[in-house]
Amino acid sequence: MLVTLSIRNIVLIDRLDLELGPGLTILTGETGAGKSILLDAFSLALGARGDGSLVRQGETQGQVTAVFELPPGHPAVEAARAQEIETDGALILRRIQFADGRTRASINDQPVSAQILRAIGRSLVEIHGQHDDRALVNPALHRQLLDFYGGLQGEVAQLRDAHAHLRALRREQVEEEERLVKTRAEADYLRHAQLELDTLAVSENEESRLAEQRAAMMQSEKVSSELRDAYDAVAGDHAPLPALASILRRLERRETQAPTLLQPAILALDAALGALDLAGQALDDALRAADYDPRELEKVEERLFALRAAARKFGVASDDLPALARQFTENLRLLDAGEARLAHLRKAAEEAETRYRQAAAQLTRARREAAKRLDAAVMAELPPLKLEGATFMTEIREEAPGPEGMDQVEFWVRTNPGTRPGPLMKVASGGELARFMLALKVVLADRGSAPTLVFDEIDTGVGGAVADAIGHRLARLASGVQVLAVTHAPQVAARASNHWRIFKGAEGDSESIATRIKVLAAAQRREEIARMLAGATITAEARAAAKRLIEGTA
Repeated sequence: MLVTLSIRNIVLIDRLDLELGPGLTILTGETGAGKSILLDAFSLALGARGDGSLVRQGETQGQVTAVFELPPGHPAVEAARAQEIETDGALILRRIQFADGRTRASINDQPVSAQILRAIGRSLVEIHGQHDDRALVNPALHRQLLDFYGGLQGEVAQLRDAHAHLRALRREQVEEEERLVKTRAEADYLRHAQLELDTLAVSENEESRLAEQRAAMMQSEKVSSELRDAYDAVAGDHAPLPALASILRRLERRETQAPTLLQPAILALDAALGALDLAGQALDDALRAADYDPRELEKVEERLFALRAAARKFGVASDDLPALARQFTENLRLLDAGEARLAHLRKAAEEAETRYRQAAAQLTRARREAAKRLDAAVMAELPPLKLEGATFMTEIREEAPGPEGMDQVEFWVRTNPGTRPGPLMKVASGGELARFMLALKVVLADRGSAPTLVFDEIDTGVGGAVADAIGHRLARLASGVQVLAVTHAPQVAARASNHWRIFKGAEGDSESIATRIKVLAAAQRREEIARMLAGATITAEARAAAKRLIEGTA
């Protein structure tokens, strides 16, 4: 709740420091004393639009500070923490208004924008009065109020999660469709390229091996004639081997006759014959190796041409063709997998949408049931507020699916029988609007209300029993939330837990006139209510009536 309100140099207010407590605080005073200025200053601290004309004449700036004490987990505390504002449960809202029209806002002495100040201020205070700019009856909030009344926050949270899941699936589906559109454009090329490479069936390092084989074949053609001549000389028809072998046998037969003379020659001839034999074998092997089929060379060259043509076509080295073939195969696999994933995403999204719509339809039914109860509860509050001929109704219309369902909720009224119903803000007059809102707040007091409610002269134009009914309902509200009310009705003022009187006057020896506020004790309260009853001249009868009013509300 609001615990302190400090105002400096705002219009007629030079300096005010107010301490507030729970219950119903009533503010009374003569017309023009500054009640509206006080509310304007309070609204400034809550994020209302600034205006340089609010600054007291002769000053360069004005300032309003509102201090709230809140329980842990209150939405305003969570919202402040979301903005990285340190808080221990207390929020200090400060707004500085400069005479040139600029404003500066802070929460717990941390600078914030006016938008953030306004958003947090809405969860702290509701101001209701006879003017559209004061009444927080934004139709955008009606659905939330209905959900609070019906206790549907859990269902709304689940639906919000279902909507977020559906949107995530739809995003994935769109992204997959976009990716597949690009891939499908290349699919024919990929399949043709994969078929071509599969048909070519390139093995690893095949081009290198074939190039070596071709080079060897071409070199063999050049040396084959020399190899034949060498072979003929060593092992052919005119080779020396038979003659040398014959000579060696003849010498071996004579070796015993002259061993010392013949043995070295015999050994040398034997070695020569062995060497010639080895040379012949080597030349024979070389001839066989050099002996190739010209058709084989043609095949090798054709294969090399095919490999190199494919390499040029796909812009890679010949030895990289196997890796490219694997890449094409993988891309086609991913395409097929993408089609399957897209089908899966579509099915999942359809199922998620079905679940969302079922949950939304169930929430709509629950809202309609809650709306019946809300309408009945508000209608029960209207007759004592001199709205016995009026009708309150919660209009629920279908809208586009969203995080909180498919329902547009708006509070409608019919002020007199036989007239056309319409939106609350358009049909009800200023006084009727304030009383409708009071009835609604009484019904919603413990469900979704801000911790501080301000009512600005909602009793204007009524008196007697109606004013007493308004006071009774304000007191009921104040048992659950903090209520501040500006009133001219003594029946309302008599129900105050705290009573302030606002007036204009000078302070001390100063000739400067400013708005002042006095906290009234019991006797002073009776005198103020007597003034409200009697007017300029307070009579004994007025004082007695004031006493009866106060005692009658005790």
